[in-house]
Amino acid sequence: MATKEQILEALSNVDDPDLKKDIVTLGMVEKLEIDGDNISFDLVLTTPACPMKDILHNACQTAIAHLVDTKLRVNINVTHRVTSDSLSENALPNIKNIIAVASGKGGVGKSTVAATLAMSLSHSGAKVGLMDADIYGPSIPTLFNVQGPLEMREINGKSKMMPIESNGLKLLSIGFLTAPGQAVVWRGPMISSAFKQFINDAEWGELDYLIIDLPPGTGDVQISLAQLAPLTGVVVVTTPQEMALTDARRAIDMFKLDAIAKPLIGVVENMSYFQPDDAPDKKYYIFGRDGGKVLADTFDLNFLGELPLREGICFNADSGQWAMDSELMTPYHKMAGAIAQQVSILNRK
Repeated sequence: MATKEQILEALSNVDDPDLKKDIVTLGMVEKLEIDGDNISFDLVLTTPACPMKDILHNACQTAIAHLVDTKLRVNINVTHRVTSDSLSENALPNIKNIIAVASGKGGVGKSTVAATLAMSLSHSGAKVGLMDADIYGPSIPTLFNVQGPLEMREINGKSKMMPIESNGLKLLSIGFLTAPGQAVVWRGPMISSAFKQFINDAEWGELDYLIIDLPPGTGDVQISLAQLAPLTGVVVVTTPQEMALTDARRAIDMFKLDAIAKPLIGVVENMSYFQPDDAPDKKYYIFGRDGGKVLADTFDLNFLGELPLREGICFNADSGQWAMDSELMTPYHKMAGAIAQQVSILNRK
């Protein structure tokens, strides 16, 4: 009969490829039980969106079979406990990770990337919120086909905004506070004040990830974000052509400035190629090719994936109807897995 010591010794030969240590040392093996030839334990990942989950599961099976006994029946319950940067002074203690999605210019699909990132993380099993900080051009009401008004609730003697729940997400947008199509004609101080309220006066509850969809450019909201929110990191969205890349470089440079300085998770290239829905094996690189990857390499950043231009995605975004298990969403799930992977690495560092 195998012992717990033998099983743990075998599993100590399985390394997490991202965190560069074995899963026993990392505390990823829990509730180990042995009943004759039956072995069971929890494999606790750092994110439900972990792209390495199948590899780690199979590696555990192989290690026990080869190093202990091939006759053992091994049942592995893959679960998760999302990590956070425990060293930071978090002004939002119930939110483990805050990820800003930025771009240097409008028109690159940043809001769609932010929304699909949030939905993919939620679909994987995480608790996720999405904040629309694009005050002048809020997109969340359209992307999710939801409208306000927001409910206000008294919590611990303080009036709090209650995010609207849709698609498994908690959503907050200036678009919930205005009539559909109404222009927001505010100067910088009012924008910063509204963003501060979204950070301090919203009742998000417990979240694994809060995704913040920033406005394009390098202005008031970005500066306020650096001052108010304990960001885990920033994702920069671009398209492949040089006009978008030029502004994406400015966005990257802004988050490297000493006065703002936030970790850069990496670069997402949106609209990388046109892929017809009736011929998904074909790719047309209408905006150029590999611009996002070259940008990431230039700044020594992670390249987080290519997202195609698809008619079906356009329909989903306009209608607010998202089928997360569809083939259309596969690139977005891969992107979310890559981002969650880098967040876990940042937190470990």
